[in-house]
Amino acid sequence: MSDKTSKLYAIVHCKCPHCRRGDIFTGSMYGWNIQHTKEVCSHCGQRIEIEPGYFYAAMYVSYAMNVIEMLIASFITYLIFGPLTESTFWHYLIVIFAGCFILYPFNYRYSRIILLHVLSPNIKYKPYYDK
Repeated sequence: MSDKTSKLYAIVHCKCPHCRRGDIFTGSMYGWNIQHTKEVCSHCGQRIEIEPGYFYAAMYVSYAMNVIEMLIASFITYLIFGPLTESTFWHYLIVIFAGCFILYPFNYRYSRIILLHVLSPNIKYKPYYDK
């Protein structure tokens, strides 16, 4: 790796916001292994869940992500099937709910990552872990 691990790299690859090296999740995003959030970073020992109930705030981030995804799915459905009418109602409903269902693991993982990396002022990056 380079001398300094970028914040974008750490966010995309779900790395610890403190050292940007350790993994935050066990298991894959899509697969048979259920993804779990680790309690502490395996590289630097930073507690991932800073306080009890910390990740309840991730529900709000996930909600915002879901709304954006639903709007995009609705727009794509509009481009394909036309405006919402009685005959296209089920097309819209199926596309929107299928999108929510398929993107659930993505939203679960990245809502927590966004909360940790962007919305947590208490966790600061320590560049000495890059040495």
